[in-house]
Amino acid sequence: MPAPTPSQTVGPFYGYALPFAGGGDIAPAGHLDTITVHGCVRDGDGAPVPDALLEFWQPAGRPGAQRPGAPSPGSLRRNGVDFTGFGRVATDADGRWVVRTLPPRAQTPYLSVCVFARGLTHHLFTRAYIGEPPAEALPPAVPQERRGTLLAVPDGERTYRFDIHLQGEKETVFLDFRG
Repeated sequence: MPAPTPSQTVGPFYGYALPFAGGGDIAPAGHLDTITVHGCVRDGDGAPVPDALLEFWQPAGRPGAQRPGAPSPGSLRRNGVDFTGFGRVATDADGRWVVRTLPPRAQTPYLSVCVFARGLTHHLFTRAYIGEPPAEALPPAVPQERRGTLLAVPDGERTYRFDIHLQGEKETVFLDFRG
């Protein structure tokens, strides 16, 4: 019988091959519109999760953001000029993470976030809404009292904080995209 694959066994295996250099630098270097989004991943007891992996996506079709022939959105090939709209970062020993990106477009005022962490048999999806999104931008099925868990709060100039709570009283709203 062949050895189990990482998806068939308890992990985490994320630190081995998935993070890549500059994974949190989604915005092109030196871009004047760059924002910083940071936070902490916490478990149900509020303790930091030091071995989580987060992926971020946002539309790359921003005016002037890509040239013809530039890498496709989500490409790991970065040339420091083009906006790919994709990032991947691991949490540090204190559960902290950080990405530098461009502000989301008005039509989609959020970063899509996928969380991989110990104890999760399936990854989790959520959104980090940047700034003050219009009420209609938030998923209507999310109860009013839980919508705050989807908001990245200002934390300095061009900086936002978005903490992710995997369980408990402050649990982040996670979205189900299964069919």
